Amino acid sequence: MNSNNKEITVVAFCCLYCAYAAADLAGSMRLQYPANVRIVRTPCTGRLEVEFFLKAFENGADGVLVAGCEEGSCHFKEGNLVAKRRVNYARKYLQESGLEPERLRMVNVSSAMARQLTDHIKDMVETVRKLGPSPLNKAKRQQQQEIKS
Repeated sequence: MNSNNKEITVVAFCCLYCAYAAADLAGSMRLQYPANVRIVRTPCTGRLEVEFFLKAFENGADGVLVAGCEEGSCHFKEGNLVAKRRVNYARKYLQESGLEPERLRMVNVSSAMARQLTDHIKDMVETVRKLGPSPLNKAKRQQQQEIKS
């Protein structure tokens, strides 16, 4: 996922009804966000399991952003609250594993909040950029070089 060692990759899991709609609106409004963000459309952030976040890191993501509906406005009643609990659990797990918990974040936006979503994305990319490439990516690259040798 990350061919350039100096550039980072952020995976953004966006709920269909709010965050993904806000990302679509951002495109219509010609709002820019970094090109190294990969948006993954999900039916609801409540459907995301902790394993999804961990798999994103395992597959080369340097950061993961979970963007759901505003609290109290989830189209599936409490999906975003479930996601919030899972993100907080995963952050603790990442910290215990030696990875910075700041690499995983959850935000809440409505479908009309395109500018706020792009601001959240830019802030997440900047945070991850300051942290640098994920140590998991470095280990993965070393394993690949050892296999080639």
